[in-house]
Amino acid sequence: MPIFLAALSVAAAAFCLLRLLGLRREIRRIARQLRRYNDGESAAKVVVGGWDRSLEGLAVEINRHTDLIVQANAERRRTEDELRQAVANISHDLRTPLTSISGYIQLLEAEGLTADGRREAIGVIRKRTMRLQSLLNDFYELSMIDSTDYALKPTRIRLDKLIPEVLMSFYDEIQERGLAPVFDLTSSRTEIWADESAVRRVIENLVLNAVRHATGMLEVRLEAREGKAVFSLANAAPHLIGTDPELLFNRFYMADASRSGLSSGLGLSIARGLMVKMGGSLRGTLEGNKLALRCEWRLNEKKTGTS
Repeated sequence: MPIFLAALSVAAAAFCLLRLLGLRREIRRIARQLRRYNDGESAAKVVVGGWDRSLEGLAVEINRHTDLIVQANAERRRTEDELRQAVANISHDLRTPLTSISGYIQLLEAEGLTADGRREAIGVIRKRTMRLQSLLNDFYELSMIDSTDYALKPTRIRLDKLIPEVLMSFYDEIQERGLAPVFDLTSSRTEIWADESAVRRVIENLVLNAVRHATGMLEVRLEAREGKAVFSLANAAPHLIGTDPELLFNRFYMADASRSGLSSGLGLSIARGLMVKMGGSLRGTLEGNKLALRCEWRLNEKKTGTS
C-alpha cells in the first residue's frame, strides 16, 4: 500500500508538472502571437491549442479586446477626418460671405459712388451679414446638440395642429419654387411628448430642405400607426440615384453642389440630432428617384384619438 501511494503521488506530480509545462508553453505561444500582432507583423487573432478552457477563455477575451482597439482606432480616424472636413467646410462657408463683405466695404469707401450704388452695396453687406449669422447659429446649435448640457423640456404636443402651422409659414417659399404639395395629414388628435421648439425646428429643417432642393410634387404626410406618430416628406430627387440616403445626414454634406452656397449643409444633421435627443428617429429612403425623409415619435396614446 505505501508503495502504491508513493507511485500514485509520483504519477500525480508528473502529471501536474507536464500540465504546468504545457501551460507555460501555451502562454509563451500566446505572448509570441501578441508580440507579432503589436509589431504589425501579423493581423491574425490569438489561437491556443484547445486543451485548456481557461486559456481558451483568455484567448477569446484577448481577441475581443483587440477587436475593440481596432474599432476604436477606426472611429478615431473617422472622427479626425470628419473634424478636418468640418474645419475646411466651416472656413469655406465663413470666408465666402466675409470676402464679399470686405469687397463691398472697399466699394463704399471709393470716391464717386452714386447713391444707388451705395444702397446696393449696403443691401449686399446686410444679406451677407445675415448669412454669416445664420451659419454661426447653425454651427453653435449643432455643437450644443452634441453636448450633454443640451436640455430639452418635454411637453404634450399636438402634431396634427403644429405641422399645418409650420407648413403654412412656408407657403410663399413653396409657391415661389413652383412646388406642387400633396397633403395627407391626419385629422385625428395626434399627441406626442417632446420638446416643442425641437419638434418645430425638425419640421422646419425638413420643409426648408425640400423647398431648397425639391422640384415638382412634394408629398407631405402625417399619420399615427403602431404606437408612433410618423411625419414624412417625399419628392423626386433624380440627382441622388445611386447615393446612400444616410449621407444626407452627415455634417456639411452637399448632395447638390450647385446650391452649396444657400445653406451650411447642417439642416438635416441638426434635425436628426434633435430627433435622437427626443428619443425619436429620422431616416431617409430612396426608392427609384423618390427621396422620402421620415420622422417618428412615440405617441402619447392616452391622449391620442379623435379631436
